This record gives sequence, C-alpha cells and structure tokens, in this order.
Amino acid sequence: MKKLLVFCLLTVATLTTRAADLSVDAYLIDDQQVEQLFAQSEDVSLATVSTNLLQSQQLTADLTGTARVKAGGKEFVPALLLNFFLGGLGIHRFYLGTETLTWVGYILTCGGIFGIVPLVDFVVLIVNHDNLSPYIDNPKFFMWAKN
Repeated sequence: MKKLLVFCLLTVATLTTRAADLSVDAYLIDDQQVEQLFAQSEDVSLATVSTNLLQSQQLTADLTGTARVKAGGKEFVPALLLNFFLGGLGIHRFYLGTETLTWVGYILTCGGIFGIVPLVDFVVLIVNHDNLSPYIDNPKFFMWAKN
C-alpha cells in the first residue's frame, strides 16, 4: 500500500513539473518583436494629449446637449463622505460653504439634533446629487428647507 502511495505521488509530481515546464514557454519574450513594436510607435507629447482630452470633453458636452458644471466648485462625493463620517460635527456644511454659526450649531445640538439633521442632509445630498447649487452657501440650519 505504501509503495502504491509513493508511486502515485511521484507520478503526480512528475506530471506537474512537466506541465510547469511547458507553461514557462508561454511567458518568454521575443526581443525582436518588442523592438519592432517600439519602432512602429509614435511619440506623444503632453500638450498633444491634453489637447485631445479637451477636444473629447467638448465633443462629449456637445453630444449630450449640456455640459455638467460643478456648482461653485463643490463636488458631490466629498460632501457625501464628509456627511457620512463627520456629519454630526457639521463639517459637510462647512465644506459646502455655509456660515460658521451653522456648523457650530450642529456641534452644540449634539450632532444636529442627535444625528437626525445630518441623516436628512445625507439623504438630500443623495437625492439631489446632480445639482448641489441650492445647498452651497446656504445659511439655514436645515439646508433642505424652502424659503
């Protein structure tokens, strides 16, 4: 029984080493082919890349009909992350440009009425992710409240 087990182990080891030797050939690099690819390539400067990028962005804006513009330079993702992690301190409101007293009010009310206001702010930011302009420089404690 032991001889059979040893024989099976040696057979498996031999087969795996042969399979490994065969697969190594697939990873060999042909230097001539690499040199030929470099000879066929063209040099691209940074100015060319940035010009092409601007043209493609303009084309995308023309095809969609409207270009997305960041409202006041503020972006959705940082505001959302700040609200998620530091919402109780009102840091997301500070990022959006509200007055100092607004985010101090968040701190003094134990995280915006015990975390309810930042939770509603979080939902409002998710729902209105494409247009943050009503919430930028909004002095109200409840940023979603209408006039």
